Amino acid sequence: MKKKIGYFLATTLLAGSVLAACGNGNSDSAEGGDGEGLDTSIVTIATGGASGPYNIIATTLADKYSSEYGVNSRTQTTGASVENVNLLEQDKVELAFTMSDVVSQAVAGEVSFEQPAEKVNQIAALYPNFVQIVTTADSGIETFEDLKGKRIAVGDQNSGVEVNARTLLEGHGITYDDIEVDYLGYAEAADGLRAGQLDAAFLTSGLPNASLLELSETLDIRLVTVDPDDVEQIAQDESYFVAMEIPEGTYGNDEPIPTAAIMNALVVHADMSEDDVYELTKTFFESLDSLVNSHQAAADISLEAAQEGLVAPLHPGAERYYNEQ
Repeated sequence: MKKKIGYFLATTLLAGSVLAACGNGNSDSAEGGDGEGLDTSIVTIATGGASGPYNIIATTLADKYSSEYGVNSRTQTTGASVENVNLLEQDKVELAFTMSDVVSQAVAGEVSFEQPAEKVNQIAALYPNFVQIVTTADSGIETFEDLKGKRIAVGDQNSGVEVNARTLLEGHGITYDDIEVDYLGYAEAADGLRAGQLDAAFLTSGLPNASLLELSETLDIRLVTVDPDDVEQIAQDESYFVAMEIPEGTYGNDEPIPTAAIMNALVVHADMSEDDVYELTKTFFESLDSLVNSHQAAADISLEAAQEGLVAPLHPGAERYYNEQ
């Protein structure tokens, strides 16, 4: 009898999702009710490149969600921030890791977004993404201005890496017309530097970046500095930029490297239920030790700072969780 009732409920839910564009607002991936304690049965997390911190941290988080709630939680490797926001808007994922600059532009309907994003809510501000501009020791590139006229990897097209690379270049008076642009992700950019096909590459991520760390072990590299005064000037228009340093020894560097950084954001589909997002937020913070073990960039995530620098509306479920702390 229970099997018949379960079949009837599943059929009813499926029909409801077709007729009403899904009960919790996510027509492609949140149609169930089989998760223990969740309305949804699927929690797909959009990440970035396979070797990047987004994907590594999110894989651990997805495992936690699957074991905790009995849902089908998995990561989706993507071109990162811009694509991730679009996937949320298209109802294709429930959660996404993104850079705050991209989320800010999405909410405003600027740059890569023709109209304001309506389905993006935020769960938390995460850890800083450091702009890591790498070149070879014999490239002759000493300063940011030396990038002009060079062949440079700026990240996957429309990724968060590419968005902030373009912004920083323009902030220094350099446009794409002034350089040879290659749209390459972390691993491909590292391969291009190793093969001598690139002069420099932007690998913006948490620390350390796995592809850059591996490259530093096989190639004599140099990290290009970004002057803090220049970051402060650019931040007058792009407030999500902050001046930070890549610590000494991160990639064998003898001293800290001044650069720009952008906070990362964990965002969620706005139509997910308040109860579901409350539970997902709770498990996220209760799993921080495991997330740090998967990638040390997660060590900079804290409950205390999670609501600082929010760039999208806070989801009511996450807000309820914070109010209870």
